Amino acid sequence: MRVVQNFLIQHGYIAIFVLAMMESMCIPVPSELFYGLGGALTAAAFVASTGSHAQPLSVVAVIISGVSGELFGALISYHVGRYAGRALVDRYGKYILLSHKDLDSAERWFARFGVWSILFGRVVPVVRSVISLPAGVAEMSRGRFALFTVIGDSLWGTMLVLLGRTAGKNWDHLTHTMKAIQYPVIAIIVLGLGYGFWHRWRGVRSSQQS
Repeated sequence: MRVVQNFLIQHGYIAIFVLAMMESMCIPVPSELFYGLGGALTAAAFVASTGSHAQPLSVVAVIISGVSGELFGALISYHVGRYAGRALVDRYGKYILLSHKDLDSAERWFARFGVWSILFGRVVPVVRSVISLPAGVAEMSRGRFALFTVIGDSLWGTMLVLLGRTAGKNWDHLTHTMKAIQYPVIAIIVLGLGYGFWHRWRGVRSSQQS
């Protein structure tokens, strides 16, 4: 989290664009993290707590940067799905922790909801990162794909940014509360992230062996 925070402080909107693009390219970068921190960095209280001399970011600009990055990455994934299909997962899945099971889940969403799966899928963890691939495989209209991606990401990103901003504005109060429980919270976060990556790695490995 500290690495992402420093990246956002140093590079601002460009960092948000890059991280959002990576997530939409099936790289496991949690949108909750960069949107939430981006929102927190729009609050002067949180920016001051980092010891940085940077100016608070703009809420609107954070959302636009994130949605633009998501769209750019989603279009790349869409075209990979359209022209490469599952061959990419066979060759590089283990490096980006992406398995055929993930694609199967996304494809079920797409088969069940059709074009609406792009809108719904953009607000569902894991599915939102890989839904572009089956859309490309199904050769969904590029224009419709881009439109639904922007709408879904705008809703998702706006919610997370506003939550992050609310936390950032109340940072002084939150820090006093967190001091008493910071170590248990840090331990839970580290264990949760470790379990998540281990679970994804195990799933990718078993998928390759089957």
